[in-house]
Amino acid sequence: MYSFSDKKILRSLCYLNGKWEGEPETEVINPATMEVIAKVPSMGAKETDLAIHYAQKALAQWSGLTAKQRSCYLKKWYNLIVEHKEDLALLMTLEQGKPLAESRGEIDYAASFVEFYAEEAKRVTGETIPSPHADARVIVIKQPIGVVAAITPWNFPSAMITRKLCPALAVGCTIVCKPAPDTPLSAFALAELADRAGIPQGVINVITGDAKQIGEALTRSPIVRALTFTGSTAVGKLLLKQSADTVKKVSLELGGNASFIIFDDADIDKAVEGAIASKFRNAGQTCVCANRVYVHDAVYDKFVEKFTQKISQMTVGNGLQSNTIIGPLINKAAFEKVERHVKEAVAKGATIHFGGGGSDSEKGYFYKPTILTNVSKDMPFSYEETFGPVAPITRFHTEEEVISLANDTPYGLASYFYARDVGRIMRVAEQLENGIVGVNSGIISSETVPFGGIKESGLGREGSHHGIEEFVEMKYIYLGGLS
Repeated sequence: MYSFSDKKILRSLCYLNGKWEGEPETEVINPATMEVIAKVPSMGAKETDLAIHYAQKALAQWSGLTAKQRSCYLKKWYNLIVEHKEDLALLMTLEQGKPLAESRGEIDYAASFVEFYAEEAKRVTGETIPSPHADARVIVIKQPIGVVAAITPWNFPSAMITRKLCPALAVGCTIVCKPAPDTPLSAFALAELADRAGIPQGVINVITGDAKQIGEALTRSPIVRALTFTGSTAVGKLLLKQSADTVKKVSLELGGNASFIIFDDADIDKAVEGAIASKFRNAGQTCVCANRVYVHDAVYDKFVEKFTQKISQMTVGNGLQSNTIIGPLINKAAFEKVERHVKEAVAKGATIHFGGGGSDSEKGYFYKPTILTNVSKDMPFSYEETFGPVAPITRFHTEEEVISLANDTPYGLASYFYARDVGRIMRVAEQLENGIVGVNSGIISSETVPFGGIKESGLGREGSHHGIEEFVEMKYIYLGGLS
């Protein structure tokens, strides 16, 4: 049923200046079967400098197009992504592991950014400011910042590319993109479709290889004027430091430690649905997934019972199987981290209420959906992202107590809570220290909203009209001598 209608979409070479370059060396592993599905080039600083050169060479032509012309290119790209949705979803499931239904959803999500910024390209406006002098006028314009470096993650290998590239492309920037080593094929497929859409050579460049060499080349280059990164806080801090010498504009979407709070006046059935959507999507491998679940003592037992009942019906398996709800973790290191978190929590007094451990029937990096109770703040979930299908549940008694617990982290990306009292909803939403707060919903992402965190969860915003501001420079022009 699922076969590639066009084998050219299976590119496994780097895309530089409109050509496919490099020698396949590094293996790409299907995390569900442990099989090698492709090999991709392992490039370094020399090739990265070349990619930067190509992007700079293409900048004048691309930025010189009208906004409508760039919009038309993006619309063509969008149409091709939609046309190849099944191919792209299958490719994603093979290299990333998520269930095919989720992969299809991500392709829709990825395409939504292309469509949105194709439209937004024509809405990048400036302003006229009243002049202090009668013979002068003051205007403000926005111009493309220049060459942009984009470093993207493996957990959403298509959507994070379009969310970063499309606002930059819309305003006239050119790109050097480094996808995650676990999931490069989705990036190559999108580059192939961009090429078919007619986007000129050098505007988009995709390179794989040594992360240290590529990262250092991108950050040290004075040609690269902006860097956008999604990944760990530790790597984000390093890139920020490395970008300081060339004073780049840096936008970072980093680690999270999302709290999920159920108050005593919540609709429990809806809270269960929201917790499952937040916690177990992509096997818990999302930066905004619930990492800590806090339930009011009055509804704790009821929530745990209903939550357990729903989770017990989840099927773990290969993402290509139609009944799969939980796919594999991305690699061995991810599996070992989840395993370590659970073992450390149990050693400190937590109880495995449901699940625990790897799958008994699958040979890939599978971990069973797990519920832990008797969880306390000295366990690893309080200070580290688990990035796996584990829901640690803690009792709380007062609003003040749970807000303190939720904010007791250096991270501030996302949080969720369920309540019905309007006063409480406004109080809690304003007091939670996060860039994103989901109220009575476990799904918070859309191309139309500003996505990003505070504290050590990042800088800047992606998505919405705000996302385009990361890739423009504001220029004030004083027009004198007009009398």
